[in-house]
Amino acid sequence: MTAAPVAARRPAIGYAASLTGALLFGANGSLTKLIIDSGITALQLTQFRTLGAALLAGFALLVVDRRAFRLPLRRLLWMVVLGVAGFAVLQASYAWALSLLPVGVTLLIEYLAVLLVALVALVVFRERVRARLWVAIACVLAGLLLVAQPWSATLDPVGVLAAAGAMLALTAYFVIGERQVGATSPLVVAFWTALVAGLFWAPFSGWWELDPAALGAPLAIGGQWGATTLPVWLGLVVTIALGSFAPFLLSFVALRHLSATAAGVVASSEVIFGFAVAWLWLGEALAALPLAGAAIVLAGIVIAQTARGGRVVDADLALPPTGELPVPVATVTGPISTVTAIPPPPPGEIPIADGAEVGTEVGPAVDADVGGRT
Repeated sequence: MTAAPVAARRPAIGYAASLTGALLFGANGSLTKLIIDSGITALQLTQFRTLGAALLAGFALLVVDRRAFRLPLRRLLWMVVLGVAGFAVLQASYAWALSLLPVGVTLLIEYLAVLLVALVALVVFRERVRARLWVAIACVLAGLLLVAQPWSATLDPVGVLAAAGAMLALTAYFVIGERQVGATSPLVVAFWTALVAGLFWAPFSGWWELDPAALGAPLAIGGQWGATTLPVWLGLVVTIALGSFAPFLLSFVALRHLSATAAGVVASSEVIFGFAVAWLWLGEALAALPLAGAAIVLAGIVIAQTARGGRVVDADLALPPTGELPVPVATVTGPISTVTAIPPPPPGEIPIADGAEVGTEVGPAVDADVGGRT
């Protein structure tokens, strides 16, 4: 099946979107803890975040692309899978883990997904993962280990399991999300996945048990603002708009322009931003070891940005069988490969798609309907 063409990948946009999303996610971690401490459960908060993000994305689609509300059945099924595995479970398990574990330990376990994403790309999809990306992944995990210092913390077994669930969900988020944004748009994927996640948790979140008066209760933001308080509902609005909708949309934009492996490595900068926010907002002291770990994570991100692949058409696959008519040759158009019929070349010449080079890597082809490989 021929995939619909999409815009070419622009790594600079991908890195900028991923870093901005990581900044918002990092800042939201502290706010999430405060809201949970105010009496709202992790599942109730997840319900608010997912449905709130779906409403914002839905309003945006009403303005820019109303056709996005009607999807082919098979693509809709993949949105359901992504919404449940990569959105609903990720949000809930992360919030649950945060309520039982230190932030650093939670992020360390969750971002083991960076390694899993690379292994899935290598083993399942047979994609080439550049050596620099393996180095970047090693730097990120080593840096997170120094930041989290799990050897000095008391680890709740249930919290560890919740963080492991977040790790698996984040892996699904990157792997499936990369293929879905290649077949449609980041805003469409953000809307459907958030809507599915919100509906998935509705019967289990206990939203009906929340006293409406609790939304008007004071939320102590503390830190550098001393005894300053805000109403809980305002904290929810901020975490829905800036801690859910915006960063998730930006992460899908990043997956439109980067591989899942590279996007995962850059997303780990959430740790650095989280520590910076904790320092500026909560006035937390930064010890030498976590600072060194954050620097190593940053080094891994820089290394990942130097591992950009070129485009290629495999020379052997490009050779037409003798005596046959025009041969389909893959033409690279970003994350999706389209097929163009060209006349067979003169004897001895190898046809290569415009702008492609022999010896570098072609991006994975994506089925427009099911999000898999063609």
